[in-house]
Amino acid sequence: MVKKISKNDYQDDLDREEAERPVRWEPIRRPEVRVKQAKKTSYESNADVQRWLKEQGVEVSQPAAFNPTFLSSQRDAPWILSSLTPLYDQELILDILHVVKSGKEATVFCCSAHPDTGLDYLAVKVYRPRMFRSLKNDADYRNNRTQRDEQGRVVHGDNRLRGVARKTARGHAARVTSWIEYEFDTQRKLFQAGVHVPRPLAYVGNAVLMEYVGTEGNAAPLLRDVKLDAAEVEPLFECLLADIELSLVNGRIHGDLSEYNILYWQGAVTIIDFAQAVDTSHDEVFPIFARDIERVCQYFERYGLERDAHQLAAELWTRHMGGRTEDIV
Repeated sequence: MVKKISKNDYQDDLDREEAERPVRWEPIRRPEVRVKQAKKTSYESNADVQRWLKEQGVEVSQPAAFNPTFLSSQRDAPWILSSLTPLYDQELILDILHVVKSGKEATVFCCSAHPDTGLDYLAVKVYRPRMFRSLKNDADYRNNRTQRDEQGRVVHGDNRLRGVARKTARGHAARVTSWIEYEFDTQRKLFQAGVHVPRPLAYVGNAVLMEYVGTEGNAAPLLRDVKLDAAEVEPLFECLLADIELSLVNGRIHGDLSEYNILYWQGAVTIIDFAQAVDTSHDEVFPIFARDIERVCQYFERYGLERDAHQLAAELWTRHMGGRTEDIV
């Protein structure tokens, strides 16, 4: 017997079936709206940065005479020009040729040298505007080097050093001036003492000018990027150890020495980057000194040259720092 389904019953079944089906949501198509992003303000145009440059004797407006074609594609061209124009005006450089090295805090350029310098090329290290916001490991090194207050005076004592660290426009400017001036003075001091470092020529504002190691388009590579011949290993290690000792005798510790801060060129090594150098006259700097030696030893270990880094550091420290052996642990 076939049971007949009435029209109403059939419709009820359809309605029930439709209600039990999973709901499928279709996204609502809205017209694409493009939001115009606000153009970021270049940090080199910051009033504090510009004021600092003027205080350093750097003209912010650029003369037409110095207009390197290399900078045409550089995003921070105005900042670089404002930094290097004084060196051009002082007849130290003629042109900017290429980038040697670029980091978070500074960029090094190869420049053609003015004939009066007696050199073909020069390297110039230009600190970036971010130096007003932070300097790598600044807290670790600030208390172990000469500092200047907001009026440019050399400061001593914890209270006045804390004043230098204040996050004010003048406080930042004082830190930047102290940092760059100290780096230049350290490099000049060590070069005059006979340490293998690039000869520093001048610094203006945020630019440090020095001897260039290499040839045009072929800068000396870092020690980490070369493979030494077996015959070179021990002589280069002894050369670096002698440079570390000579620096110590002259009151300076590199503070960040490793294969990343040593150039290799034609069988010789050159130490660079003294931004984190510290003064041996300050307290508790032996660990920084020992770390420099440890890193150098670690590099040469890969060539089979084994030295006791801590023993070397302790021997050099006691030999040249007199009775200050309490720092050695």
